[in-house]
Amino acid sequence: MISTAGSEREANRLARTLIQERLAACVNVVPGVTSYFYWGGKICREKEALLVVKTVRARLKEIIHKVKEIHSYEVPEIFFLRVETGEKKYLQWVKKMTQEDMQLLKNSPKIGKRPR
Repeated sequence: MISTAGSEREANRLARTLIQERLAACVNVVPGVTSYFYWGGKICREKEALLVVKTVRARLKEIIHKVKEIHSYEVPEIFFLRVETGEKKYLQWVKKMTQEDMQLLKNSPKIGKRPR
């Protein structure tokens, strides 16, 4: 999933929430993004932070609901890119981290450390 936030602080709050609620396995926050768009009939330029969210298809509706619930924008940017393929162990890790059953996560890597 790709999204933007109005500030790095908001992006970090969104990222932490998505991770804590197991809606995402990893969220990259990229500060200092400049966005240009039409809003209210005029061209706008805003400083934002970009979120790159790694998740699974089964959690998409929940992510959309959660982002809309806590985002400051009237119409938050939320779109998903399909991953055709990837490194097998990383994709397995993403799937494991986004499972709702916390018991299954006992032997998983701690948040903040990359799987090896």
